[in-house]
Amino acid sequence: MDTIGDRLKDIRNKKGMTLDEVAKSVGVSRQTIQRYESGVIPNIPPDKISKLANLFNTTTDYLIDGKNSSKKGIKIPVLGRVVAGIPVEAITDIIDYEEITEELARTGDFFALQVKGESMAPRIRENDVVIVRKQSTVENKEVAIVLVNGNEATIKEVQIQENGITLIGWNPAVYTPHFYSAKDIETLPVQIIGKVVELRGKF
Repeated sequence: MDTIGDRLKDIRNKKGMTLDEVAKSVGVSRQTIQRYESGVIPNIPPDKISKLANLFNTTTDYLIDGKNSSKKGIKIPVLGRVVAGIPVEAITDIIDYEEITEELARTGDFFALQVKGESMAPRIRENDVVIVRKQSTVENKEVAIVLVNGNEATIKEVQIQENGITLIGWNPAVYTPHFYSAKDIETLPVQIIGKVVELRGKF
């Protein structure tokens, strides 16, 4: 009877990947992947199973019990942070994965971000996850992920004026509206990195 280790080794070999390549992608040592495949570590942590399934373009269900090998959707990384100067695709602070439909995935490049703080409460709360399409502009009053002054990304409603933009937090007790002039946008800088297209609330 096939084990999770057998399935991991079989998929890895079919994809022509080395132990080192898999280990680097998952964030563990080469020896750990060997132990997964040999069954020395039978209870693989859920976050590692999720990363392995995403890497191998399969489902966690298939890795765990051999069922449902067809992928239901497209997995995208949930990032704990986005900072200036680091391309989204280069960030290694991946805390989980979310799945989006193939139809949505065809409309652009996506990532997910775990929300920090309560500036958008009560609609969007801390630790909720938002699905983000990477883009540098948004329409008036759309919700975006914005980098300000090189700090970590913030989620805000963007109101566009002729001479700048105002970032709106839906919880004014935490974040009062902040206006940035065209000069501020250029010099600070203020950078839109994506449009929020979906909210996935977490308990």
